[in-house]
Amino acid sequence: MNAPATAVVVGVDGSRDAVRALQWAAADAARRHLPLHLLHACGEPGHAGPDPGSRAAETSPAHLLAEAVVQARDIGLELRITTESVARRLGPALVAASRHAAEVVVGSRGTGGFTELLTGSTAVQLVTHAACPAVVVRPREGDGPNAGRVVVGVDGSGHAQDAVRFAFEQAAFRRAGLTALHAYLVPVALEPAGIVAGRHRPDGMRDAERRVLSESIAGCRETYPEVDVRTGIAAGRAAGVLVRASAGAQLLVVGARGRGGFAGLLLGSVGQATVHRAPCPVAVVRPHPGGSHA
Repeated sequence: MNAPATAVVVGVDGSRDAVRALQWAAADAARRHLPLHLLHACGEPGHAGPDPGSRAAETSPAHLLAEAVVQARDIGLELRITTESVARRLGPALVAASRHAAEVVVGSRGTGGFTELLTGSTAVQLVTHAACPAVVVRPREGDGPNAGRVVVGVDGSGHAQDAVRFAFEQAAFRRAGLTALHAYLVPVALEPAGIVAGRHRPDGMRDAERRVLSESIAGCRETYPEVDVRTGIAAGRAAGVLVRASAGAQLLVVGARGRGGFAGLLLGSVGQATVHRAPCPVAVVRPHPGGSHA
């Protein structure tokens, strides 16, 4: 890889979604004073490559990258930009780049695959295997109460703590407000025979969930006192709560894994659902091997 250490890396393939991702990555790199690395993947020998007749199939990698540099310069004139084209598929190339990057960015869909899919295979592969925060740039849609803000899902897990730190950093650089949300499921009591007896609401349950949220963001609130913070808890599945709450948000941030599910999974159900359904860009955050998000 030719990417500078701690660069923002973005996948380039000439598609509309890739251009959107490039613009997002360039703006983020400029805000954070980081280098920007444009990565184009030609595909492995025998790989079908872009759809026949698509712009990416008719344009040389050098020309695509040159155009991408111009588009990035329109976003940040002072950006340090490097480019690279590799003979492999984009997903594995981005995953490899993530080992040394501050952040890796990709569009929600590329030039290949089936148009009916909500999110392309490259994006899914990236958020599942990336070694640093991975951003899937989905269109911003809707105008909910958190429009223009950064939204982060909090559940008290270690992965969520990494997501909280990344979200506060993003909010600070964007001079945007941050909304921290914690969703929880209300236990259901069962009779001895396994028959549902009704909703079980232990006294103080909501207070306990509020404490989880408050304790999870306390350190970052002190580190970023300038960030306007809102908090909220909701009974329900986290994915649905976060998707609804992020309408029009600048960014939704989630941990790669939460408290539930199977420990062996690389990407939790909340990350999977939000990457496919969120009405805004989504950052999936897991601990960097070096212990820093840069």
